[in-house]
Amino acid sequence: MRTPSLRPLAAVMLSALVAPALAADPGRFWNLTGKTISSLTLAPAGTEQFGTNQCANDKDGTVDNDERLRLTNVSPGRYDVRLKFQRSTLQCTVHDVQVKEGGKVAFSLEAKDLTDCR
Repeated sequence: MRTPSLRPLAAVMLSALVAPALAADPGRFWNLTGKTISSLTLAPAGTEQFGTNQCANDKDGTVDNDERLRLTNVSPGRYDVRLKFQRSTLQCTVHDVQVKEGGKVAFSLEAKDLTDCR
């Protein structure tokens, strides 16, 4: 009598663990502001609970204009986005941004979106 292989079972279990992690990846932020961003944090819309600096996900720690940044630990939903720019004290907050699920770009921001800056 032959003993059944555990490989098919292991493959099913592994895919069950990996699939939710892949599905949770919201994609990338696309910088269309015309400036290099050195800090990008998100908070659930209407709160001040800003998370970690997403620019840390980039090899040089910044997001150049027209560059895409991989987002981590961000679920699809509505967020307030706080931006700081390289070589500047300017900080902008863009309110109620929709972070989409699926696709390569979760959200993008343009210069015209930067209306709340100090």
